[in-house]
Amino acid sequence: MTVDRRIIDLYNEYVHTTLPRRDFLTRLAQIAGGSAAALAILPLIEPNYAQARQIEPDDKRIRGERIEFSGPNGPVKAYVATPRKIGKHDKLPGVVVIHENRGLNDHIEDVTRRAALAGYMAIAPDGLSVAGGAPADQEAARDLFAKTDGARIASDVLAAVPYLAADASSNGKLGVVGFCYGGGLALVRSWVLSTEYMRQRVRIRGQLVA
Repeated sequence: MTVDRRIIDLYNEYVHTTLPRRDFLTRLAQIAGGSAAALAILPLIEPNYAQARQIEPDDKRIRGERIEFSGPNGPVKAYVATPRKIGKHDKLPGVVVIHENRGLNDHIEDVTRRAALAGYMAIAPDGLSVAGGAPADQEAARDLFAKTDGARIASDVLAAVPYLAADASSNGKLGVVGFCYGGGLALVRSWVLSTEYMRQRVRIRGQLVA
């Protein structure tokens, strides 16, 4: 099925701005030709995190938990995952997983578990820690992200790099993967840490963050 480009552009506007959902649905219905058509299109363009999940939180092959570590501006919430089958003296490479403009959510936690299953120590910091943590409601999380100081978000997120590097199980080789907002942050802001920590950066659908 080919989706009208106007619908894709509208959804991108909804995702990346503070466009209210009611207005988004009204405009979607106008493009689609009615409310019924708009509701039929929604599953084609909106992510379903439950269906996208690849690794269950209680998967016995990994150890996953929510933690809080000390950042440069205060405590930072995060989700960490590591493989269970590692030797007492084994050292592992690390991956920092950076979220979209919604803070830490179920999808990012799932990506973190995937990295752990591949043999990495993985951490996903929550850039909305300063605001009490990312809300479960994705529209509320998006709006809170827009209202929160961007420099503070970036500083808290990137604090996960030295935190992971200092872990006793780290072999000192780290990489960053980012999605949307996190993709730009992974590519640009982490560059300043490259000589000391970073080995790999992956940007997925992200604009550059100056």
